[in-house]
This record gives sequence, C-alpha cells and structure tokens, in this order.
Amino acid sequence: MDHQDIKNRFGIIGNSPLLNRAIDIARQVAPTDISVLIQGESGSGKEVFSHIIHQLSGRKHGPFIAVNCGAIPEGTIDSELFGHEKGSFTGAHESRKGYFEVVDGGTIFLDEVGELPLGTQARLLRVLESGEYIRVGSSKVQKTNVRVVAATNVDVYEAVKRGKFREDLYYRLNTVPLRIPSLRERKEDIYLLFRKFVVDFADKYRTPGIQLTPDAQELLTNYSWPGNVRQLKNIAEQIAVLEKERIVNAPILSNYIPVESQTTLPMPVKEANKENFSERDLLYKVLFDMRKDMVDLKKLVVELIQNGFNPGTIEQNSPYINQLYQEVRPANSNVVSDDYAIAQPATLTIHNPTQPNSNNNDYLTYDTQDVEEVEESLSLVDKESDLIKKALRKHKGKRKAAAQELGISERTLYRKIKDLNLD
Repeated sequence: MDHQDIKNRFGIIGNSPLLNRAIDIARQVAPTDISVLIQGESGSGKEVFSHIIHQLSGRKHGPFIAVNCGAIPEGTIDSELFGHEKGSFTGAHESRKGYFEVVDGGTIFLDEVGELPLGTQARLLRVLESGEYIRVGSSKVQKTNVRVVAATNVDVYEAVKRGKFREDLYYRLNTVPLRIPSLRERKEDIYLLFRKFVVDFADKYRTPGIQLTPDAQELLTNYSWPGNVRQLKNIAEQIAVLEKERIVNAPILSNYIPVESQTTLPMPVKEANKENFSERDLLYKVLFDMRKDMVDLKKLVVELIQNGFNPGTIEQNSPYINQLYQEVRPANSNVVSDDYAIAQPATLTIHNPTQPNSNNNDYLTYDTQDVEEVEESLSLVDKESDLIKKALRKHKGKRKAAAQELGISERTLYRKIKDLNLD
C-alpha cells in the first residue's frame, strides 16, 4: 500500500515531505509488534497514525482502544488500565477488567502518556517487558498480549531529566519514534485542508460553498496555527456556518483567526519586594561601604609607590590623592568601622625626600594629631543590651513596638530586659 492509498483510506490530506516521511515510518513499523512513541503537537493528528499502525498490522482483526491518560484521575488510572478486585477500594462493589485485559490480542493507544503517575509507569513497564500485570487488590499475576502505541505532545526526555517520567519506560516506549509535523511545518497543505473542510461543512449544513481570495489564502498560510489541524477545522466550520459572504477576503478571514502577539519582550515578572532596612541594617551597610573605600584608597596609594613614581610625581599627584581621601573620609564626620573608631579625621601628608627635614624612607605619612582610637567591645551581651536600649528609646519605652523592631516576641523582650538588668 503506497502513500496515496493510505491517505485515501484514513482521510489524510497533504503532500508535505515531513508528512510522507511519517506515513512511511508508520507503514514500515506496523507489521511488527514493537512499541511506538508518537510525538507531535496537540491537534496534529497523532491518533490517526495509531489507527494506521493497528490497521496495517497483524492485529487488525483484534480490538483497538484509545485511552487519554491525562483525562483519568490519578486515583483510578491503575484500575482503568489493569482492573481491580471486588472490595479493593471504596466503591469497588464488583470485580472489573482493565483495558489491558479487554484488549488482549489487539492494540492499546495511550494518548498523553507523559501524564501517567510514576507508580502507573512502573506497572506499564512490566507489561511491556513481560506481558504481566496484577489487578488492583489482587496478588495473582495475569498475562496479556497487547501492542502499545503511545503518544505525547510534551518533550518526554525533558520530563525524564526532571524526574517526572521513568527513563527505562521512555526507552522502552521509544523503540521506534514517530514524529508528526505541525501544521506550520507543512504550509503547502494548509489551503488543501481548509478547502476540504469547508466543502464537508457546506454539505453538512446545506450552505453555499466558500472561496478564498488570494490575500485570504496568504493570511491562512502564514498564520502559525498553534492548534494545528484541529484549530483549522474549527475555523473552517465557523466560516461555513456564520459567514454571510461566500467569497472571503483577508479582512473577513482575520475576524475568525485569533490575533497573534507580535511582541518580543520577555514575560513580565513581578517586581521583587523591596527590602525594608532597619536603622541598624543601614548603619552596618554604610560602615562596610566606607571600609571598602578605605581599602581601595590604600591600594591606590600603594600602586602609586610600587609603579616607580618619583617623589616629584607623587608630589604632583598629592592634590588628587587627598581629594580621594577626603571623599572617603569627610572632614566633619566621625567614622566607626567594625575594627576601630576614629574620633577626629586624619590627614594624609605626602613628603618629598629631596626637601630638608624629610625622612627618605617615608614618602606617605598620616598626621595623627587629634586621632583617638577607641576599641570596640565585641561582647554579644553588650551588643544585645545596646540594641534593646536603642529600641526602647526609639519607641519611648513601648515594649511591644520595641519587640517588633527587634524582631522578637514581647515575651522574649521582657525576659531579656530582666536577664540584662535593664529595668
């Protein structure tokens, strides 16, 4: 049976090379009993190819059943596929055969196989490997001779990497992969399909025929058709029933085709919640930033010396260096770092060793006049006590508000006030 005979028998329209390739694979694999995984977008016609495989196989006289795995609740999928015994679960008033028992000797088409729960996937793998299964609520092993044709519109390999689909089942089902091209991949077939659909619906609803103008044909062909053949058929039916004009141009056709978004902007994301800093957090941030600036300034000075600048060059750059130094440590500010506190600002002085009374080994010195280093206490108890006092002062002794500011419960605050003798 050649391509055209198969197309005529199963109502397939189109001459796309990708479509012909899919038909050729289905025709070759049909006489065997190996499993087939049909992949394609929703509405592309995967179930039609399952019928081709069954009807061209030695099981064509046996039963065929199509099961939409995504439409069966997770709690009953095992019972539907493998059957159950009476009393095995609430509502099981009698024993029931599953699909694998009913279709013994035939073909079962598992559509949306990627939606199967992991437990059901393990049961299915056993059927594929040994033909054995167990009814829900039973311990008796039963045998079945069923050919499995599976289909999915998702990337099963990606599901395997995410742990949503068993890898061994994927390779067992994917013995022969069969990919159905989407409608946008076979643009030359779009108008042929549309013309066939409008003729069928005109006969069904006893309405005059529909003709498309060249601009309407171009619009029809260039649309992306995310719903594939199913969407094209629905639009053809709408036009055949609703449209008063029987010669349809592009403006008329555009009323039936959904508008495609032309934006290339990324998906908008929710604005991140702005961080609420307390006064303590802001103070720490300022201190760390200032410490970093001081380190950068020291590195700059060291680089000026290590790069071989002569004293004259250093002296020429002294205004620039002092400007940076003053930017880092303003003259009227008291700066507290995490290591020490400087009560009064220091002054950076640059000496020229060629001048009298200069020390040749010391190009750069700090004028430490009025400088007082205050060792900071690192006691956690002292820190905790200070923070509690500040919170209480800020909220004028209101302990509930102070506790909220500190991020602790009011009861914890009372206990800490007592333990630290802050009353």
